[in-house]
Amino acid sequence: MSLVYVANLRGNSVSAIDPTTDTVVATIPVGRFPEGVAVSPDGAHAYVTNDADSTVSVIDTAANTVTALIPVGRFPNPVAFSPDGAHAYVGRFVSPGIGGVDVIDTSTNTVTATVQVGNQPFGIAVTPDGTHVYVACFVGSSVSVIDTATNTVTATISSPSARTPAGIAITPDGSHAYTANFNSNNVSVIDTATNTITTLIPVGSGPEGIAISPDGTHVYVADANANSVAVIDTATNTVTATIAVGASPVAVLVDPAGTTAYVSNAGANTVSVIDTATNTVTATVAVGNTPFGLAEATAPPTVTALNPTHGPEAGGGTITIAGTHLAGTQAVTFGTTPATDVTVANDFTVTATIPAHTDGTVDVTVTTPAGTSATSPADLYTYDEPAPTVTALNPTHGFASGGTGVTITGTDLLGATAVTFGTTPATSFAVNDDTSITATAPAGTGTVDVTVTTPAGTSATSPADLYTYDPDTTNLTAHPIVASVTPPGPPDIFLDLSATLTDTITGQPAPGQTINFTVGTHTVCTAVTDSTGTATCHSRVAFVEAVRHRQYTATFAGTPALAPATDTAPLILIHT
Repeated sequence: MSLVYVANLRGNSVSAIDPTTDTVVATIPVGRFPEGVAVSPDGAHAYVTNDADSTVSVIDTAANTVTALIPVGRFPNPVAFSPDGAHAYVGRFVSPGIGGVDVIDTSTNTVTATVQVGNQPFGIAVTPDGTHVYVACFVGSSVSVIDTATNTVTATISSPSARTPAGIAITPDGSHAYTANFNSNNVSVIDTATNTITTLIPVGSGPEGIAISPDGTHVYVADANANSVAVIDTATNTVTATIAVGASPVAVLVDPAGTTAYVSNAGANTVSVIDTATNTVTATVAVGNTPFGLAEATAPPTVTALNPTHGPEAGGGTITIAGTHLAGTQAVTFGTTPATDVTVANDFTVTATIPAHTDGTVDVTVTTPAGTSATSPADLYTYDEPAPTVTALNPTHGFASGGTGVTITGTDLLGATAVTFGTTPATSFAVNDDTSITATAPAGTGTVDVTVTTPAGTSATSPADLYTYDPDTTNLTAHPIVASVTPPGPPDIFLDLSATLTDTITGQPAPGQTINFTVGTHTVCTAVTDSTGTATCHSRVAFVEAVRHRQYTATFAGTPALAPATDTAPLILIHT
C-alpha cells in the first residue's frame, strides 16, 4: 500500500496517511524542523530533510521507522529523487547569498557532490529523463538548472516579473517547468528546451507549493495567503478553478492515479483531500504541527501503445513505447528477452532497440524502481515469421509424368499453404517440420523452381530450388506386315504400316505423337498415334526396295515429356 507522507515542521515528525481511508496510520519521529519529504521511486524509503539538524532522516516505508540519518549541509529544505532512485538532491544553505544542492548516493546514503546554486533553494524538480535538476531559489528569485551528468549549473533563469520562486514542478513530458512565484502572485512557464520563461499565469496570493497531474493536463498551485488552490489548464495556461482549503496551504501533491490531490495546510495542522474530477474537498485529515512537505510513492509503469507492433525475428530497429510513469525505466523486456539501448524520453515515452526472438507474439514490459508494467493487449509485439526459404531438394529431378516424391529442405516452412513446381501446384504435400516438406511432383517439363508459400510469403527463387523433369521412357512396337506379290511383281506395292507407342513410366498409351515409318533410307509415311497409342499409315514402296530390305522401321523422335524410341518389324512378302 502506498502512503502519503507529511512532514510536520514544528511537530518534528512525519504523518503517514492511508489514502484509502484518509486517516493517519503512523506518526514517525524525525529530526528538528522537518520541511521537505520525498519517497524513493521504488517506494521503499522516504527521505525527510531536517532543517534545524542539517540531516536527512531515512524512513523505511515498510516499517515506518527511521533506519538511517544522513548528514548534509546547513538548513536543508527541498528534496527530490532521480527517476532511477540512484540519487537524491537536497537544497540547502551554503553561505550568505549562496545556496547549494547536495547530491546523495542512495546506495551508500552519503553526499558525493555539492552544486552551488542561487540563494535559498526552496523547491527542486528532476526531469523525467533524469538529465537535469531544476532548483527554485527563493531569495535569489531565479531557477538554477543542473546537468546531472556533470553536477554543474548550465543555466540560470530569472525575470523581474517572477519573484521569489518557491515551488517547482516539471510536466511528465519534460517539455515545461512550472514555478510558483510567491511574491509575484503568478506562475512561470519555462520552456525546458530553451530554459526561458514563455508565460506568466496570474494566480492567488502567495503561491508556494505546486504539482502537476500525471497526465500533464493540469497544474495545482497552493496559494498560501489566499487559503486556496488554483487549478491551471496546461492547454491554455489559464486558471480554470479555485478550491478553498485550510489555512496557509504550503504544499500540494497529486497522487499517481491523478484522481486525488493533497494539500498541507500549515496554519490548520490538516491536509485537505481534493477530488480532481470535481475540484472539491472530500476530506480533511488532522496531522502534526505545521504540516509542510508532501510525498507519495510513484506508481508502477504502464504500457499503452507500441510503435511498431511487429517486426522480423532478427530484431533490430527502434521501438517507441508509450505509457505512464515511465520515468526511471531500468529495463524493457520482450517476453523474457531484454532490449538494449533503452532511453527515457519522458514519463510517457521510452525507446529501445528490439532484440532478436523466435517468431510469435510476446508482451513488452517496462521495469522502473516502482515495479514492472502489467501485461495487457496494448503491450503485444509480434515477431513475424519470415517468408520461407528453400535450400535443397532431394531428388533434384524426376520423370515428366510426375509422381516423384521430393523432400524440400529449407527454413520457416511451418504453416505452408502451397508448394509449386514452376506454376503447377504439387500433387500433394505434407509439412514435416519447420525445415522439411515432402511433396509429390506434378507432371511437367524442363527445369523449374520449386517454391513454398506460407502466410508470411513465398520463398524467393534460387539455384537451390531447381527441379528438372526427365522425359518418360517409352516403348515403340512396330507390327509385322505381310504383303502378297505375283511374279514378276508390280514396280510398287502398297503397305499398311502400324506401330504402338507406350509410356513405360505410366504404362499408358501415348496418343498424339508422330511416328515416322521408313524402309531402308526411304521415308514411306508418317502418322499420329490415336487414343490407343497406335499410328497407322497406308503408302506404297518400290517393289525393289521392299524385296531388298524385307523390314521397315518405326521411329518416335521424342518430346520434352517423352523419350525417343524406335523399332523394326519384318516386311514379309508372299509370292503367289
